[in-house]
Amino acid sequence: MEIIRKRELAQLNEKLRDNRVVAILGPRQCGKTTLANQFAKKRPRSEVHFFDCEDPRILARLANPMLALESLTGVIIIDEIQRSPELFPVLRVLADQTASKRFLILGSASRDLISQGSETLAGRIGFMELGGFALHDIKMTDYRKLWIRGSFPRSFLARNNTVSSEWREDFIRTFLERDIPNLGIRIPPAMLRRFWTMLSHYHGQIFNASEIGRSLNTADTTMKRYLDILTGTFIIRQLQPWFYNTKKRLVKRPKIYFRDTGLLHTLMAVSNETDIENHPGLGASWEGFALEQTLIHLGLREDQAFFWGTHTGAELDLLFLKKGKLWGIEFKYSDAPTITRSMRSAISELDLEHLWVVYPGKDVYPMTETVTAVGLSSFGAVESGFNVQPGE
Repeated sequence: MEIIRKRELAQLNEKLRDNRVVAILGPRQCGKTTLANQFAKKRPRSEVHFFDCEDPRILARLANPMLALESLTGVIIIDEIQRSPELFPVLRVLADQTASKRFLILGSASRDLISQGSETLAGRIGFMELGGFALHDIKMTDYRKLWIRGSFPRSFLARNNTVSSEWREDFIRTFLERDIPNLGIRIPPAMLRRFWTMLSHYHGQIFNASEIGRSLNTADTTMKRYLDILTGTFIIRQLQPWFYNTKKRLVKRPKIYFRDTGLLHTLMAVSNETDIENHPGLGASWEGFALEQTLIHLGLREDQAFFWGTHTGAELDLLFLKKGKLWGIEFKYSDAPTITRSMRSAISELDLEHLWVVYPGKDVYPMTETVTAVGLSSFGAVESGFNVQPGE
């Protein structure tokens, strides 16, 4: 079964209209190649050329990249570009030569990890970040399966939970033993696995490098470096705190979330809905899932999303700017969420235009004049609340 990712295809077409080079970045196995193939199927075969940098035969053809690429027209797709960074200067030359060709490059590392190459293409390249499946890709009746299994296509589409769990375990092993070394990062896989497992206990919490370092008998600077590696490879999201002028002591360290709850559940030894419903990490797991889907739905980049917290305990899960105003979102795993003291503090202290409480239901209803409960399956109500479209 293949899911056509209509929203992502539309975004890709728009990017390619505006840029001679477009980079799709995301973790391995998230569907980058599948999306590129879906894009290619809608164009004449003669206008699409595919190069996979993990194929030794393709690498032999690209040993002389100018000879291999210069005569081609249409869209040239280069997969796993991070394996061949020497191609970037060639792409710059070819992109400047003619408007008759476009380059679509796919990579399993963030723009920071391929920064040396992407700097060569400054002014010519547009970035598109791709994760696994999102709510808009699936039937809403399957949303809890997306939460439990995660968004990686092969995990979500597996024939049962056991196969899904085995795939995720294999993904983690391959990531540690092959993918990280292929990026030129030399870390013992066993150490990174222990760090990764430790992070699962901090999902949805403030990152404490010193505390984790003591547990692993490792320097906190090393813990921060490991965190940055997992962030740069799209495994972990660091949600930064919101700063403003106040006399209150604010939390200044990031909160961390696993971007894919399927991987989180593997590290938690959770394989089905019954397991997670009886797990002490239930609320944090659902919060991370709802946060990730919200960021995707609203088109918020990493530098546009924040959390707010004070040392007295008041906090807000998500804070962002739209239309020059501050808006807030709180995530609650509850059938009937209620107003909390933290919500009232956030509205007052931050002068929020509106606050939404996202919960695992369907209904949308006002809780006060400035607070609205929104079921995750009815998230369009948030957009209508500030009268903007996703990604505006």
